[in-house]
Amino acid sequence: MDRADGVEDGWLVPKLERRVKNANKLVNSLKRSQDRAADVVTPFAGSLNFVYLHSIWFGIWIVLNIGLVGAAVEFDRYPFGLLTMIVSLEAIFLSTFVMVSQNRQAMRTEVRSQLDFEANLRSEIWAMHIGQALGIDPDHVETVVAKVIAQANHNQNGS
Repeated sequence: MDRADGVEDGWLVPKLERRVKNANKLVNSLKRSQDRAADVVTPFAGSLNFVYLHSIWFGIWIVLNIGLVGAAVEFDRYPFGLLTMIVSLEAIFLSTFVMVSQNRQAMRTEVRSQLDFEANLRSEIWAMHIGQALGIDPDHVETVVAKVIAQANHNQNGS
């Protein structure tokens, strides 16, 4: 059994030179400056503080420009063309930041998925070697696993 990995050294599989990687460290190492900017802007843009800040800003803008404070401070008369342009530009930039963050989240998910696959594969190989060393019939184990999965799926479907 020890020679199953090609080396008689007391290990059932080759000694692992690389352990499971930390997904967060791996993703952070791939960040560029625009990714960092998107990670700062997006959480704030998706908060109620952002809504409150804009409500106050729009309120002050409208009060100033409809003449309630005085005609001398009016700089963007109704229908507030400057405000409309600023808000439109802000929407363009915010939607871009959101898309960048979504792309980064997809990348994180892909990295974690790959690391999960590697860990599952490593566990499967270890389980097979240990089972073989203990004389456990792998066909019987697979039959039991298939039965348990079928029962779990049956229970999950509400039947």
